[in-house]
Amino acid sequence: MLLSLTNTPRDYAWGSDSLLADLEGRTPTGAPEAEVWFGDHPGDPADLAGGGTLDQVTGGTLPYLLKLLAAGRPLSIQVHPTIEQARDGWARESALASDDPRRNYRDDNHKPELLVALSERFESLSGLRPVSDTLSLLEALDDSDGVRQLRARLSAEGDALRDVIAWVLGGKARAEVEEIIAAVVAASTRADAGEWGTTLRAIAGVARTYPGDPGVVVALLMNHVVLKRGEGVFLRAGLLHAYLSGLGVEIMAASDNVLRGGLTPKRIDVPELLSILDTAPGEVPVLRGEGEGPITSYPVPVPDFALERVVVDGAPISLQISGPTMVLATAGEVAVASNAGNEIALQVGTVAFADSAEGSLTVSGVGEVFIAGPGR
Repeated sequence: MLLSLTNTPRDYAWGSDSLLADLEGRTPTGAPEAEVWFGDHPGDPADLAGGGTLDQVTGGTLPYLLKLLAAGRPLSIQVHPTIEQARDGWARESALASDDPRRNYRDDNHKPELLVALSERFESLSGLRPVSDTLSLLEALDDSDGVRQLRARLSAEGDALRDVIAWVLGGKARAEVEEIIAAVVAASTRADAGEWGTTLRAIAGVARTYPGDPGVVVALLMNHVVLKRGEGVFLRAGLLHAYLSGLGVEIMAASDNVLRGGLTPKRIDVPELLSILDTAPGEVPVLRGEGEGPITSYPVPVPDFALERVVVDGAPISLQISGPTMVLATAGEVAVASNAGNEIALQVGTVAFADSAEGSLTVSGVGEVFIAGPGR
């Protein structure tokens, strides 16, 4: 079985008004276009050519969700639960309606995710920076009571990062939050900001988008990661993160469980956020892909999904598949053929879906595709 998939971009406020249109070679709609979902998740199953949706074919059994993501402004700071935490949270909230605003858990699954940049520059905040490095960054800020309190709290014994996040998001540090944000904005304009200049400018940009939001101070604690085209970042459960700008291919376990930590008008459940947050600091590695030749893989330590980038340059490429597979076109003119001889000419921004019965697919033409499937 070989099927053609499309979907309508989701119009979240943080979406770009041009990135997806530019990718697909069409005129922008004028509205924000944030994500295109290619999966069978009930929140927005992909559309089938000729009518119907993918969940009607798969029964909602796909272990992964593939997306195009286009960020024109920062997304909310967020974290996703482990599978054990998701199951526990889902059970605790079983009496709440699916649309109840008090609900934190939309399903009982975890949501590890991988993003690979399609734009030449993709900015994100990924994981918590080592405290010693954040203290070094704070040296670039003008002194104020808020900055002094932040420095003192980060220098305290125990789980300083968890305590600082609770303090910032708890609602009783509004004056200090304003002072810290003002110091960041002021430092970002100075030529002597040193090694932290790029990070300070990124956080100041977040502050201009979300003035006065306590999440700006949480962002100040996080690693500023800049990806080049073809580079990726894997975000495990418990890892605080937020995408700032750029276009990418994103794949994740099939879940919609999100706990937010700022930069959003949506509900923030601070105790629940802190209960699943992993505050172990450290750099989040940039994935540059593995493999030589036309196929680049991005290995991840979860069984839910796998992602490969394939560059086609005239000679057909045969791909072995071991489960339900998607081929997403991201550049050029490519076609996908099945064992049975069926062929789909893919427009950029659309997907060919094959079930596990196919065994292999052949990609031809000149361009670039991403191959998504279950983990191996």
